[in-house]
Amino acid sequence: MCGIALTVSGIRINISSFNSTRSHSHTENLQFSVDDLKAALRRRGPDSLGVKKVTLQLSENQISSFIEHDEPLLCSANNGSHGELHFIGSTLQLRGTVPLVQPLVDASRNILVYNGEIFGGLELASDCNDGEFLMQTLRNCCSCGSCVSGYCVKCGKSSVTDVLSTIKGPWALVYWQDSSRTLWFGRDAFGRRSLLVHWPSEEDSAFLLSSVSPVSPAQQSSENEAYNGVEYISYWEELPCGIYSMHVDASNSNGFLVGEVQIHEYTNSILKELIKWERISVEPSSENLQTSHHKLSRRQHDVHSASLETVPREAGSTQTATPMQVDMLLNVLKESVKRRTSLYTIYQEVISGIRQEKFVPVAILFSGGLDSMILAALLDQCLDPSYEIDLLTVSFDGELAPDRKSAKAGLKELKRVAPSRRWRLVEIDADLSDLVFETSHVMSLINPANTYMDLNIGIALWLASGGNGWVSDTDDNDDTHARIKYKSNARILLVGSGADEQCAGYGRHRTSFRRGSWLGLHEEMKLDMQRIWKRNLGRDDRCIADNGKEARFPFLDEDVIRVLLNFPLWEVANLDQPSGTGDKKILREVAKLLGLYEAAVLPKRAIQFGSRIARESNRKNFGSNRAANQASAGSVKICRKSNFS
Repeated sequence: MCGIALTVSGIRINISSFNSTRSHSHTENLQFSVDDLKAALRRRGPDSLGVKKVTLQLSENQISSFIEHDEPLLCSANNGSHGELHFIGSTLQLRGTVPLVQPLVDASRNILVYNGEIFGGLELASDCNDGEFLMQTLRNCCSCGSCVSGYCVKCGKSSVTDVLSTIKGPWALVYWQDSSRTLWFGRDAFGRRSLLVHWPSEEDSAFLLSSVSPVSPAQQSSENEAYNGVEYISYWEELPCGIYSMHVDASNSNGFLVGEVQIHEYTNSILKELIKWERISVEPSSENLQTSHHKLSRRQHDVHSASLETVPREAGSTQTATPMQVDMLLNVLKESVKRRTSLYTIYQEVISGIRQEKFVPVAILFSGGLDSMILAALLDQCLDPSYEIDLLTVSFDGELAPDRKSAKAGLKELKRVAPSRRWRLVEIDADLSDLVFETSHVMSLINPANTYMDLNIGIALWLASGGNGWVSDTDDNDDTHARIKYKSNARILLVGSGADEQCAGYGRHRTSFRRGSWLGLHEEMKLDMQRIWKRNLGRDDRCIADNGKEARFPFLDEDVIRVLLNFPLWEVANLDQPSGTGDKKILREVAKLLGLYEAAVLPKRAIQFGSRIARESNRKNFGSNRAANQASAGSVKICRKSNFS
């Protein structure tokens, strides 16, 4: 995992081919230096930080390029016949056998800054660093400019678009192909890695990309979102998922460097189908529902019988009537967890420097709810039994928060299902009134998101992923025992994002079902999946990565998404049934297969409510929960000068 950034100056950039309104918008008047970006990225990649500068010189209508080490410069437009591109990369190294420093530069003077994981699609050795592998693969791509997808007719090589479309896993990158004078950038189809953009405009010609927004002096001193009656939009926006290119050329008449940004479709046919998120079987017949209800009744009888037994069972041994879909989903979820936690993905030098019995490679963002319990049980099956597993739970109301109660209950159930595993429940306690500096910091991380809901979620995620809390001084995790301070050093954090969107876990899904039946539910779920990059994942990635941790999302694995889409909607969820039964129905059956009978019936509870940060925020900023509800506090934008700051 890395933090990446790019600044471009001295090039007249045209974005009209896909974005005709941004250049006429009134954005915040900010400036960021290379040093500002380096400071913001350093926390994401604590292992190394590097900068490379490419200077493009125009002479007699020919462009020459030079690569040099960076000297901190202000990111502003340069008039004249040369342009500058600053590539910045910080690294949290999780793969490979030797230290790696970004940006990567090859013998052909191509440059790559890469934040991602290759979990499939491209074949690489287990001891290979995927950033280095991707650099080698991109070097062999077509650079003649005659193709943007498929195999080039002239040279017979793959296109950059083809290579990036093949990757299975999260990624965001910036790549300079020197021979074609082309800048490539983008993020994966679901936006699992953050990449922010500042497009050039009439008022500000700078073009920037960054994993996270720095905090500028102008932002710190500003108190209002509007000036002289004009609403100013954020300096940054989430880069829409896709693959982009900008070919740098010489102006025909004015002697300037020019570039036009283009967006390219993914070329992988399976990936394109997942992006469309169309389900074949949406509306059930009466016979479908009767069959599904009969299966559910039989499974509930089997599960009830199994839950009465006190002897721990092997996963799956009680479910003789389990449908094929549940088995299939369980298998693909287990494979998703396995490819995200196999030790080949963990930088071997880290392991060699820590005694194995003290090394915790993976932690889970843990509430004790359905999604995190499934991830914990699957991680136990995938991870070497000699390693402990940290379960990170955050509370803003001590032992009284619902998530703290369910986390402790979940720990007991995990010990029953996996008694040989050493589980460590890390209790992270917080008081919102004490988090003045931290809140200001998280506000910069969630940017361009700017609502109280975003901030509440961001603070909870930031604190939880930091892993700085308390653990029981015995293996019992009993409330009667004393707690001792503990900080989780796990660099990989499993997160349950994507489960609710794909399996109808949100309250709005029930509302859509009530109003529009099955088709209405499908459309709402489709909308959630197609906007998850903008509403959730960029924000969550920035808040978690700021602690030097990499968030991994097993429910958003391409194979998991494909399998769930192939199931009839009524087998995934049935919102005619009550909460805790019909919502995320298929995941509840997976939990039962894993022996998690108590977790299988828990209702959905979002982190801001389960941790009770939303309640504390409502009281602080609106006076009471009732006043906050009347004001629809979750969607209220935060004024820069507020009770939070």
